[in-house]
Amino acid sequence: MAPVSLARQLLSAAGLGGLSWVPASTGSDAAAHAKYRPDIDGLRAVAVLPVLFHHLGISLTPGGFVGVDVFFVISGYLITSLISAEMHEGTYSIRSFYVRRARRIFPALFFMCAVTALFVLLFCLPSDAKRLSSSLAAATLFGSNLYFYLTADYFAAAAATQPLLHT
Repeated sequence: MAPVSLARQLLSAAGLGGLSWVPASTGSDAAAHAKYRPDIDGLRAVAVLPVLFHHLGISLTPGGFVGVDVFFVISGYLITSLISAEMHEGTYSIRSFYVRRARRIFPALFFMCAVTALFVLLFCLPSDAKRLSSSLAAATLFGSNLYFYLTADYFAAAAATQPLLHT
């Protein structure tokens, strides 16, 4: 049984069969499974709102963590759908998966790092620039989770002064 059909049956059995969480296309092309989904973009926009509200000081949800959780679930769904379709067709490659991720993520990551570094160099103390340089190196080498785990308390007030904490 195809993974998409199995997922539809499981959702239907759970009473969620009418929801469009599973890709509608079952063609032989993995790209057909990756069609633009405005409904998912809308959910992602809504998921970001609690995070933005938190950073703006509007306390609608504690810490904005609900938005992060929802965003991660949506991202997991999208990534899993793409990988599942490619595996079903026999075209999946971990190398091409990571190349696509790098092409999508690197431009935004490097832009954010450059803007943050410029801001810190222009408006902050040299000690702040030195502290940023370590987190900047960790972010560009995809080691920020480990770096911040070892050097900062994610939930402490001081975490708010780490501009690359979420990279």
